[in-house]
Parts: sequence; C-alpha cells; structure tokens
Amino acid sequence: MNNIIHTSQLTKSYGKARGVLALDLAVRPGEVFGYLGPNGAGKTTTIRTLLDFIRPTSGSAAVVGLDSRRDSIAIRRRAGYLPGELSLYEGLTGRDFLRYMANLRGGVAWRAVEGLAERLGASLTQPIRTLSHGNKQKLGLVQAFMHQPELLILDEPTQGLDPLVQQEFYRMIAEARAAGRTVFLSSHVLPEVEKTCDRVGIIRGGRLVAVEEVASLKAKALRRLEIRFAASVPPAAFAGLPGVRDLQVENSSLRCTVTGSLDAVIKAAAEFEVLDLTSQEPSLEEIFLAYYA
Repeated sequence: MNNIIHTSQLTKSYGKARGVLALDLAVRPGEVFGYLGPNGAGKTTTIRTLLDFIRPTSGSAAVVGLDSRRDSIAIRRRAGYLPGELSLYEGLTGRDFLRYMANLRGGVAWRAVEGLAERLGASLTQPIRTLSHGNKQKLGLVQAFMHQPELLILDEPTQGLDPLVQQEFYRMIAEARAAGRTVFLSSHVLPEVEKTCDRVGIIRGGRLVAVEEVASLKAKALRRLEIRFAASVPPAAFAGLPGVRDLQVENSSLRCTVTGSLDAVIKAAAEFEVLDLTSQEPSLEEIFLAYYA
C-alpha cells in the first residue's frame, strides 16, 4: 500500500540555518502520525514543504501519491490544513470566514460546518478580531475538518484550547482514524501524542532521529520502580541486574529505575516476601528527553 506522505532526502536550508536535512519520512494510510520536536526543530518547515508553501533545497516529497511541487493544488484540494501560526480575516465573523473557505473549496455541507462549530464551542457570530487565540484556533480546526479530507495536516493543533475542547478534538481525531483518514499531527505537547497517535517521529535539529510505534517508544524509556518488602533485603541482590539504575535500598524499601523489561527485577524480588510494588509508567516527555540526552 502506498504511503500517504513520503519524502526522500528532503532538505530545506535557510543559508547558514537549517530547516530539515535529508528527511526520509513515510506516513501510512489511515494512521495518526505524531511529529514531535521542540520549537525550531523543523516541524513547520517540513509541513510547509509538503504543501509547497516553501520549496525544498533538495530532495523530494509526495503527498497522497502526488508530487508536492508539480501537484500542489491537487494535494491541497484533498487535504485539510491547520497552520501553526494561524492568521484569519480579522474583519469577518466566524460564519463569514467559514463560508468563504467553503466557497473556495467549491462548497461544503453547511450542516457539517455548524456541527463542528458546536462541538468545539466556536463562535460564528462575533468578529474574528474580538476572539481570543483559543477561539480563533477553533475556527481554524473547523475549516481543516469541514470537508472531511482524506489527509489532515495539523501544526500544533491544540495550542490555546481549554482542556474540555482538547478532549473533543481528540474524539475528532479518533473519528477521522476510524473513517480511514490519515492525520499528520505536529506537536511538542507530548501527552496529546500519547492519547492520539499510532506512531511518532522525533525530529531534532532538522534531522529525523527516530520513528517508533507509541507503545514501542514507551517501552524503551525508564520506569521508576518502588518495592516494599516484609524485611530488609540485601542491595547486592539487585545491583547489576539488566537495566537497573539509581538503586536505593533502605531497610525494607527498594527504589530504582529500570530500562526496558522488568523481568529480571521481578524475579529477584520474588526471592523475598513482597508487601507492595509500584511501577510508574514513563511519560512521553521522559522518553522524549531520553532521545535528546
């Protein structure tokens, strides 16, 4: 099956500054792909190059099976896009803006537009210049989703949204996936990637440093483990076990961090009477920082 997004050695340089370097990226049909990196890592440059808003220095990109440069208009027709720096027509109301965008697309079912606006709590009657950043972001999301595109490209989509609206956005992403649509979601908000994505690409300094299934990525990170025993245990029973770091044993309590499998630690603990065991799952933030270490 052809990839929805495919880049080959895609490079964009800004003189001495670098946007992205030799980017080989593949996004599968029907998946939610998280594109992670801090500000300045190259996420927005990648997206703008995919949509032909900027031209690559070298390399190539294909989106929905079409060349990103030669077929850019056809690609935009089949995609929904939310830019990271959203700029709207300040003098229009939300309704007028969305009608304008719908007309540019050749018409969109207005009932779908109103349904999305209601779900997100977007105001359609106020002039856009009077809206907060979060309420402008809602309008941006409505215009990205309203034509039910086969590909959604969303650059930092939840910035400015309150937690309840974020939850509704996550439901919209899940519905898009269930309908077989593809989502490319750029973010540095790691918990939202954990909630929504199937796979994650991590970009650092313009280079793609990892592409992982979300579950696989979490498995590589440290877990914090605390075990309480019925009596004192010898530290030597746990020191040197595979993946064990930062071991602390105080009387009947053991604390450590473990990389990867817990099997060796659990088998060692089973030699003693265990009263309680607590394992704290790693956050994606911890995983992300581990890659940057």
